[in-house]
Amino acid sequence: MDSSIVTGTRPGTMSPVAASRSKADRAAGALRLAARGWFAVAAIGLSLFAVYVTLFYGGAVLRGEPADWNKVLPKGYVAGEPLGNAVLAVHLALAVFVTLGGALQLVPQIRAAVPTLHRWIGRIYLLAVAVTSLGGTWLVWTRGTVGDLSQHIAITLNAVFIIGCGLLAWRHAVRRRFDVHRRWALRLFLVANGVWFFRIGLMLWLLIWQRPVGFDPKTFAGPFLSFLSFAQYLLPLAVLELYFFAQRPMRGAALRFGVAALLALLTLSTAAGVFGAFMGMWLPRL
Repeated sequence: MDSSIVTGTRPGTMSPVAASRSKADRAAGALRLAARGWFAVAAIGLSLFAVYVTLFYGGAVLRGEPADWNKVLPKGYVAGEPLGNAVLAVHLALAVFVTLGGALQLVPQIRAAVPTLHRWIGRIYLLAVAVTSLGGTWLVWTRGTVGDLSQHIAITLNAVFIIGCGLLAWRHAVRRRFDVHRRWALRLFLVANGVWFFRIGLMLWLLIWQRPVGFDPKTFAGPFLSFLSFAQYLLPLAVLELYFFAQRPMRGAALRFGVAALLALLTLSTAAGVFGAFMGMWLPRL
């Protein structure tokens, strides 16, 4: 019997159910592609940031001129304060591992091909993000840094998010609830790279306006920087939650296409921010 008689469709046409499934499949594919596209751009940007931190700060130490840190960080190196200098050195060294290690953990081919490596990098990564967040918070409140109180509070809250996400990612991995573990690992990846988001967000803002708007470059304070200090991790988290929501079964194709379009726009914005940070902040100091 001709199936078109049963389905009520004309020969050679697709049934409404099949058409709906086809559209849903396209929407799901577009969402996955958009997410992978953003991650690819972010991985490049994170790698450039890691190279900059290694060459600038590590290079200053190898040259025997750690005081060069002060060209970027106020009170980066303080003579006569070995403890503070050591904490900052460890913070910077671990920051390179956190930047690169977090990206490697999200590559599915590595997880599948070398699961043991994935597990060990994950364990070291969790320890590293805890140490860097606690050390960074200690430096902010004891040594001081640029910015106002709102930025210091935002940094402290970021550390709380990092430790919380790390603990939950570890807890679900131990319980072998890998689907939930993956979600918390993604959240951890975003909040742990808050300082990177801050830099590319700032440079994107400057590229758009072509001048400082909403903050004083001398004091490095103002409403925009106060906003960006919280947005550097809260905004990526919000987008991730929207992505998770769109991934749920039975979500409409329109929602998934919409989130895919948003991710595509954010990918372009991320690329522009990375370009601005590389050309305006990182490359000139190398």
